[in-house]
Amino acid sequence: MFRVALVAWLFATPALSDILSAKFTEPTSRYTHGILGDDIEYGALELEWDNTRDRGLHQTTVYRRGNVIMRLPQDHVFEDIAPRLYDIDGDGDHEVIVVETDIAKGAQIAVYDETGKIAETPHIGRTHRWLAPIGAADLDGDGKTEIAYIDRPHLARVLKIWRFENGKLTLVAERDGLTNHKIGQDYISGGIRDCGAGPQMIAASSDWSQIVASTFDGTKIRSAVIGKHKGPRSFKRAMDCRM
Repeated sequence: MFRVALVAWLFATPALSDILSAKFTEPTSRYTHGILGDDIEYGALELEWDNTRDRGLHQTTVYRRGNVIMRLPQDHVFEDIAPRLYDIDGDGDHEVIVVETDIAKGAQIAVYDETGKIAETPHIGRTHRWLAPIGAADLDGDGKTEIAYIDRPHLARVLKIWRFENGKLTLVAERDGLTNHKIGQDYISGGIRDCGAGPQMIAASSDWSQIVASTFDGTKIRSAVIGKHKGPRSFKRAMDCRM
């Protein structure tokens, strides 16, 4: 794991801060993949944080706020649509989940807090190979967060689930035959829904003919067709629990 360059202002970045927002900055064309419809990726991640802490009864609440930029080296880019805020470690504060790409080794999932990168999956292993996130949730009810994505949604079409535990991401399950992105789309389809029976990962069958809901019980992924794919509205209906 490399060390990113940090640029902070307003205040020095405190420990135990909550991330309020995140955005990609410093657009770049140094990577020519164009999987999201253009040749622009991003070289930096900007986080806004606050450090509100109550010192105790009858004492003043401390409130500090600032920004920090995580700047990637020249052989990496953020190859993603937008950062995702999620409390991955269960401490009550948000972390940020992104797709980060090594130009020579392809994409990975990376998790950042206000101090830098704290966890990552391996890069796929080849240039011009990408992954499309589904989302993060406690998929099996054990109190730990899992991150789900489709590995190479245009080629391999494999759903992979990684668990965050003890500061690391570990692969815990995978299932082929699913996808959530077509080359050139500037969005990722599906996501994680809960229609009252626990979290379900929504994706398409590999041929884009059906909408598929998948669950994870801690050991295995189980998938079931819930409807026909008839374009983006099919995914909206699925995410709204209408199929």
